[in-house]
Amino acid sequence: MNKSSFFIIGQHAVLEALKNPKRKVLRVFLTEEGKKNIHRKSPNKNLLDDVKVYYKTKKELDKYSTKENLLHQGYVAEIEHLDKPILKDFIKEKKNSTLVCLDGVTDPRNIGALIRSAVSFNIDGIIVKERHFPSESKLMYKSASGCMEHINIFEVSNINTTLKFLRDNNFWIYGFEAKSGTKFNNIKWEGNNILLFGSEGFGMREHTKKYTDFSVKIDINKNIESLNISNSAAIVFHHIYQYKNKT
Repeated sequence: MNKSSFFIIGQHAVLEALKNPKRKVLRVFLTEEGKKNIHRKSPNKNLLDDVKVYYKTKKELDKYSTKENLLHQGYVAEIEHLDKPILKDFIKEKKNSTLVCLDGVTDPRNIGALIRSAVSFNIDGIIVKERHFPSESKLMYKSASGCMEHINIFEVSNINTTLKFLRDNNFWIYGFEAKSGTKFNNIKWEGNNILLFGSEGFGMREHTKKYTDFSVKIDINKNIESLNISNSAAIVFHHIYQYKNKT
């Protein structure tokens, strides 16, 4: 049975989808310059083999991005969803894993930027609530800049139940809160950890806090209330990446 398909736009999003052997690319729409650029960026392999390719003008491709006010850069593709990874299977016998859990984060641009940072700093996967995850968002794919192809996205039906399950399976849950008294960079980031981030406007839900082991914060200028979620995540991911790779 065929999976549902949807469109993505942008150079990096389309190129990385074409490079991913696990991703089914049904059709690609390119400008002539886009075609030349694909061959320049991948001279040793024809990424357009076995793919239906249609050459269009920039204006013809605009219809795929005008609604979202995005730049397609001469690249549009129709793709199928990847097979969904199963969290329970993934964590078996895992050691020193770092997963991110998003509680109420829904903005596609923020999620895409966060995914890009997660891949850049070797985060092992991201847990999202299935019902709130914008899985077919052109904006999210473009903001992720191709990194959607390089990370496990675990879609779950209930965040709290998932956190409880992870606690029972040797993961520590760290909830990020601006009012916490503990700086996240004072933590020894060892073992299996979950980095829990709340929504852009309201933070973590009170009920979800009950499933955390520790509350931590990013220390910032006292005159500033908070950072954007994707900026916060990038700071945390980079620090943990350096901590784990220190010599």
